[in-house]
Amino acid sequence: MSSTFGTLFKVSTFGESHGKAVGAIVDGCPANLELSEADIQPQLTRRRPGQSDMTTARDEADSVTILSGVENGKTLGTPIGLMVNNKDQRPGDYGEMSNVPRPSHADYTYQMKYGNRAASGGGRSSARETIGRVAAGAIAEKWLFEQFGTRIISWVSSVGEIDARDMSMEHLTREQIDANIIRCPDEAAAERMIDVVKRASLKKDSVGGVLTCVAENVPVGLGEPVFERMEAKLGQAMLSIPATKGFDLGSGFAGARMHGSEHNDPFEMKADGRLGTKTNYSGGVQGGISNGEPIVFRIAFKPPATIGQAQETATFDGASAVLEAKGRHDPCVVPRAVPIVETMTALTIMDFVLRQAYRNA
Repeated sequence: MSSTFGTLFKVSTFGESHGKAVGAIVDGCPANLELSEADIQPQLTRRRPGQSDMTTARDEADSVTILSGVENGKTLGTPIGLMVNNKDQRPGDYGEMSNVPRPSHADYTYQMKYGNRAASGGGRSSARETIGRVAAGAIAEKWLFEQFGTRIISWVSSVGEIDARDMSMEHLTREQIDANIIRCPDEAAAERMIDVVKRASLKKDSVGGVLTCVAENVPVGLGEPVFERMEAKLGQAMLSIPATKGFDLGSGFAGARMHGSEHNDPFEMKADGRLGTKTNYSGGVQGGISNGEPIVFRIAFKPPATIGQAQETATFDGASAVLEAKGRHDPCVVPRAVPIVETMTALTIMDFVLRQAYRNA
């Protein structure tokens, strides 16, 4: 099983949804970065369950402990161990699912691949695995901001058939994003999105959505053509998040409907004295390499697979069965995915920064 991401800034996550703990080992963090649990906790708190009546009711504080790699408040350059204890496990909620693979979940594929699986909560396929990523990515965010002023902001841009207006050029803040429970800064659209999620929840159903992410102040020259282009690695990072089904950057699929004369990004001299582009249909990446413009992309999330409605399905033995899932599940994952997307973006950029620094050494 591949549980490691990155080349020089390398993150390995561990733990299962209803095990004793989850976490990560971060290898390659530069020395002398001031770091404490307080730097990591805010993103974990944004990711945690139980934030509103639209999320799973699982009661977890998700408090992080730094086990290694930091002394006297500064990183040592050695592996950083991060751990979050699981406290509100309820494996008994999944007893009836031990022989019934949940429709569109990972139960069947994990069982066929490994001949075994963590039946309670999905184990490694659960979104709880992302705690380690978020904790590690918070470290990368801090380092990138201190070195380059890099800001990474993500928000909910659609839920179901409700779309927010395009806000990718508005220099949003996390305070604006978190002002409502759906994490959509378009207040009019947010109200409609919340209503869609609540109606789905009342029906014991679920709904999907799309996140938009913008990374500003990203250095020029990041990306490793041809097979590890910036957009290719971002795509890998985003599509590794549970429930993701689509990724597009810049103009994305809409660009396929345009002519080159309208899609091309002409260059101009910016006010700060650097060469940049007038438009940003490229999404901040050209030839697989960052060009200094904001990196803009979107990620599609499917409706959560585990729902409370009775579904006709089959057991592992092929016998007909009716599954009415118990447990605590999100009717829509996109609001809680915001910090996951931000921190996975930070991990991707951080690794490329270190790779470019190695090349220039």
